[in-house]
Amino acid sequence: MLGLRCLVAAPPAAAASPLPKRCSAATPQATAGRVSLAIPAAVSLSLVLWSSPGFSGLESRPGPDVPRLEFLEKWNAENQKKYTEFDNRFKKSKVLQDLLEKSRQNKEKNERLIQDKYCLRGAEWGVGDCSTEGMSDQDREDFIAELKKRTGAE
Repeated sequence: MLGLRCLVAAPPAAAASPLPKRCSAATPQATAGRVSLAIPAAVSLSLVLWSSPGFSGLESRPGPDVPRLEFLEKWNAENQKKYTEFDNRFKKSKVLQDLLEKSRQNKEKNERLIQDKYCLRGAEWGVGDCSTEGMSDQDREDFIAELKKRTGAE
């Protein structure tokens, strides 16, 4: 490899002299020697650190043993028992049961409302399960009016 750093100036139009040279060339042996020493050192260092089983970071080291305090363990057990009791009492409360029932009823009502809206659209377009194909004009108008009343689209 030949490392060149050159800056060549454009010759004047009238000048017949050769281009002035402003180049510095490093010898291939000097550059290659520095590169050849740097690469193996970096590779060997990375391989040693990567393959070393004892150098895995602080996360893998166990922390020091913390002394067990009896009163804290007893207090924690009492609190867990109390919280479990509160959770059970809340799950069986009348308020929560009422809210869950209302939620279930709203879900059923909303599903019916959505189905009715799709049925109304199908009846108006004459497609799908609610198609009015084959109905008389009066039956079709009554059917669509009933669907509009159910969906609140009037």
